[in-house]
Amino acid sequence: MKADKKPPDGPGGAVLDTLVVSHRAGAPEKGPSAAAEALRIVLLEDTEPDAELIHQTLVDSGMNFSMITVDSIEEFEVAISREPPNIILSDYWLPTFDGGMALEIAKQLAPDVPFIFVTGILGEEVVIEMLKKGATDYVLKTRLARLVPAMNRALRETEQRRGHQKAQEKLRRSYDQLRLLTGHLQFVREEERTRIAREVHDELGQALTGLKIDLSWISGKVGGDRGLQRKIKAMSADVDETIQAVRRIATEMRPGVLDSLGLAAAIEWQTMDFQERTGITCEVKIEVKEAIWDREFSTICFRIFQETITNIIRHANATRVAVRLAQVDHELVLTVRDNGRGITEKEIIHPKSIGLVGMRERVAQIGGQVFFFGVPSRGTTVTMRVPMPKAVTEGNRAP
Repeated sequence: MKADKKPPDGPGGAVLDTLVVSHRAGAPEKGPSAAAEALRIVLLEDTEPDAELIHQTLVDSGMNFSMITVDSIEEFEVAISREPPNIILSDYWLPTFDGGMALEIAKQLAPDVPFIFVTGILGEEVVIEMLKKGATDYVLKTRLARLVPAMNRALRETEQRRGHQKAQEKLRRSYDQLRLLTGHLQFVREEERTRIAREVHDELGQALTGLKIDLSWISGKVGGDRGLQRKIKAMSADVDETIQAVRRIATEMRPGVLDSLGLAAAIEWQTMDFQERTGITCEVKIEVKEAIWDREFSTICFRIFQETITNIIRHANATRVAVRLAQVDHELVLTVRDNGRGITEKEIIHPKSIGLVGMRERVAQIGGQVFFFGVPSRGTTVTMRVPMPKAVTEGNRAP
């Protein structure tokens, strides 16, 4: 064991009278590595006999440690901020302040360091209050046999907590990377869909239009051969149907209205197309002024809407759908409500509900959320809430 006086400069240039005590169990210190392995302890105690008793208790336990003893706020702040200790031991009853104040300082300057009160008798209410505020434990000075087990338990719990925090941070980084990758893949996918839609519309559309013109020319050349005329007419009808199919496929891949007229118009068009194809009665309320927002923002919102109405076709058995797009405060809110069977809580949280997971991931890319709520036999409500794009002012709400 060795003891010496350290005079570090405190706030305002004051010289601290700080007692530093080191103890290494079993053998004398053999260089810097020995001190590095020692448990660093800060003891806040104003009574020298009590400090010596605590020190001796740790020595008798065989613990390898170095301990700084302080008895003022200034010394305490310097001791725990210069190099955060492994553990803090503190009396509660001090001449100019109490342990509650010391605990608050510790939580500000060294929030991850275990804090144990080593003190006289405390009332139950005080103990509960200190534990609520973040104290790890408390040990009575009359029962110092509990001190080392309490310290060991606090250190184990701190190590486990730090390990858990590291794992959580690693998981968060992995999740952020996965989200960035997902966003990039969605972007690439949308670009590819746009390219294919353009090529399908332009190349196939032009080719089919040329074929229809050729059939019309042939029809004029064959004269009154009714059988051949009927065949040409049937072929021309097939070409017309194919042209319509090409236009529908190109539009479904990337609706031109989304880029030319904006999200609100695209949702209105998609809803009417949905009603025409399925026979499900639809009501649309657009309560935002027409605007063309950021391409990524509009695409994500539109794809979420598409996924919602696709789920209605596949699962809801609905006969009516109500769609509302509105600005509520600083958020754009899209609500789709049907009168179908109603989604269940089990379906909402099921890991195989890939469509719902995809919707959540998509909307998270633009800082929003999507909520699902179902009532058995009364329908499902899907609500998407996203921050309004910066280009849209608060005055752009429909009257």
